[in-house]
Amino acid sequence: MAATMHDRGPDDSGVWSQGPVALGHRRLKIIDLSAASGQPLVDSAAGLTGVFNGCVYNYRELRAELQAKGHVFFSSGDTEVVLKAYAEWGDDFVDHLVGMFAVAITERATGRLVLARDRLGIKPLYLAETPDRVRFASTLPALLAGGGIDTTVDPVALAHYLSFHSIVPPPRTILRGVAKLPPATVRVYEPDGRVTERVYWDPSFTRHPDRAGWSERDWQDALHESLTTAVRRRMVADVPVGVLLSGGLDSSLVVALLAEQGQRGLATFSIGFEAVGGREGDEFRYSDLIAKTFDTDHHQIRVATNDLVPPLEAAVAAMSEPMVSHDCVAFYLLSETVARHVKVVQSGQGADEILGGYHWYPPLAGVDRAAALDTYAKAFFDRDAAGLARVVNPDRLADGDPAREFVAAHLGRVGADTAVDAGLRIDTQIMLTDDPVKRVDNMTMAHGLEARVPFLDHEFVELAASCPPELKLAQGGKGVLKEIGRRVLPWEVIDRPKGYFPVPGLTHLEGKVLDRVRDALHAPEARRRDLFRADYVDALLTDPNAELTPLNGNKLWQLGLLEMWLQSHGIA
Repeated sequence: MAATMHDRGPDDSGVWSQGPVALGHRRLKIIDLSAASGQPLVDSAAGLTGVFNGCVYNYRELRAELQAKGHVFFSSGDTEVVLKAYAEWGDDFVDHLVGMFAVAITERATGRLVLARDRLGIKPLYLAETPDRVRFASTLPALLAGGGIDTTVDPVALAHYLSFHSIVPPPRTILRGVAKLPPATVRVYEPDGRVTERVYWDPSFTRHPDRAGWSERDWQDALHESLTTAVRRRMVADVPVGVLLSGGLDSSLVVALLAEQGQRGLATFSIGFEAVGGREGDEFRYSDLIAKTFDTDHHQIRVATNDLVPPLEAAVAAMSEPMVSHDCVAFYLLSETVARHVKVVQSGQGADEILGGYHWYPPLAGVDRAAALDTYAKAFFDRDAAGLARVVNPDRLADGDPAREFVAAHLGRVGADTAVDAGLRIDTQIMLTDDPVKRVDNMTMAHGLEARVPFLDHEFVELAASCPPELKLAQGGKGVLKEIGRRVLPWEVIDRPKGYFPVPGLTHLEGKVLDRVRDALHAPEARRRDLFRADYVDALLTDPNAELTPLNGNKLWQLGLLEMWLQSHGIA
């Protein structure tokens, strides 16, 4: 299992076992490069052994606090801090951690096992449970390598994938036999077989009375200060830290805030593709401007369209779950080059979900909470129940409309003042984790590159969640962030059409990529699996770019990608 994750941790490895518990680890050396922080880490004094993936940005402050309480350290890394925090605070240790993490800790004396995942789900944690066994790993393919997994496609997960823009909310994955620990969750396996679970963080998307008198300028100042702190925290490393610079507002602001704090010669990286079907494939004019403004050590990466199939295959193989976003290939190629220069990068992911940058938020501002579901679904859903019935063979079809039912329940939860707040909350807690965040983690870690996302600093998220929606939606979206940007960025980067990470060759299917999709859907494994109606697939293949989702995703690509992923991971 650990060997499958060599790319995520190419620098070191280790295994440990005692009684019914066995732990394996692959290490990417970022903090405390010495063998003292090798994992699994055994803390004999505390009677604990643990494995940890991620980074605790406040580990130095926690270390000092724990030393004051009498704990003695043998390493200078954050992994030991995590174990000592558990020794001091028990299951509440997660409340003290600022960072991204997936953690497993076992008690030597009792055999008790504790699993935990960070608040925004930046670091993944997959589970495979049977009545007499639990396995867990940072990737789904690692669990497959362990054998004994039910690899049947889950009909409910398939409905989510085809309806909720390829998002399968936790605890489900596309496979029946694999689950994922939800973000902000601690799960405990007791020696007697009892399993308990608690959610330790759930931000409120309501207005706080103590901020009722804040002006627009007050909100800008508070968010500016909080984001500055988040960016500074993510420079904690014993190796250089770079920035993935798309040229958009979000990544440009990360560069600007680092420059404000005195960072010089910062390594920045941008990627671009050839135009296809009239769609531009790069935003170099913006990233070049930021690189020049802040005098960064800039690297521009160009990719020819006819080169897409090999990296597409590699990106699919690197996916822990099927992800349709064409950004995956861009991030895979970008990470491949970046990893030759640095081991850690900051990235601008999350700003749109946290601060209202997407086009489906303004329509929510015009409706009450009761109408939020229809408004959100119209903008975001790829298919309704009738659409699913057109695509999926009857024996593979889930009962009801799982995606719509899930979203209705989430939007209807207490803790959100308005329909916009409810939309931002589901995107922050569900969509963000299982689309952009997972995409970035999978593609960067495929090259042993750690990506850090300052917009997902949990304190920044808490503050932004309480910000009045009208300030976020102003100026076409992210208005409050654009005003912060005006303080430090060239106006051209702020007052520009919204950009994405474009890979035109995957949005407009043709040539070798279309051939690859056709091959996947006609493969013997696909025929045996028989997920999709043959007449529907044939119609899409006849006119491959005719059917798009509301978010301009290609519906043929969605089906082909799923089959490519299943076949890539040996699922027959």
